[in-house]
Amino acid sequence: MAEDATEDTKPKKKKGGFLKLILLVIGLTVLIGGGVGGGLYAAQAGWLGGSGGGGAGNPDEPHLVPKSEQKRAAEAGGDHGGGEGGSDHDRTPTPEGEGGEEHASNYYTLEKEFTSNLQNSVHFIQVGIAVATHYDDRVIENLRTHEIAVRSAVLMALSETTEDQVFTSQGKRQLQKRLVDAINAVLKQKEGFGGIGNVYFTNFIVQ
Repeated sequence: MAEDATEDTKPKKKKGGFLKLILLVIGLTVLIGGGVGGGLYAAQAGWLGGSGGGGAGNPDEPHLVPKSEQKRAAEAGGDHGGGEGGSDHDRTPTPEGEGGEEHASNYYTLEKEFTSNLQNSVHFIQVGIAVATHYDDRVIENLRTHEIAVRSAVLMALSETTEDQVFTSQGKRQLQKRLVDAINAVLKQKEGFGGIGNVYFTNFIVQ
């Protein structure tokens, strides 16, 4: 009888050990799978959040455009297939010199010229204006949307200009800065963001 009892317990021990082995394998599989999944999720989050400085700043505001991004956009829009009629010169990349600005410049010319009397003077000034921004197209779109308000601010700034300022290079540079401030003030009031970096004169007449 003792021998029979001993023999009956042996299969149970084998079955119990086999069950433990199965549970151990399943547990390791779950842990490894979870680790791989977590790693892939973290990598994907890094790619989405870290590419091009994404995730920093307010996404609703215009962002600075690096020159490299502008070049990639130009290359994507241009024909670099080298078809018939193409030349080696057309496929030569633009040379890059030392220095220069880090970000690309986006230009926009205001269509109509500005005419205003000078402050305490019988003379008047007539100027054509173009603006430049290092930000994306949303700054130019904002300028177009509020061009009437911008034109009014520019005319006000011109009317406060003296003869001494329009006849010297230094005075003209000061006028440029005042026009930048005037335009940005309008854009900040209307859209919450300025973005204009410089103003250029396309025409400058004093009579």
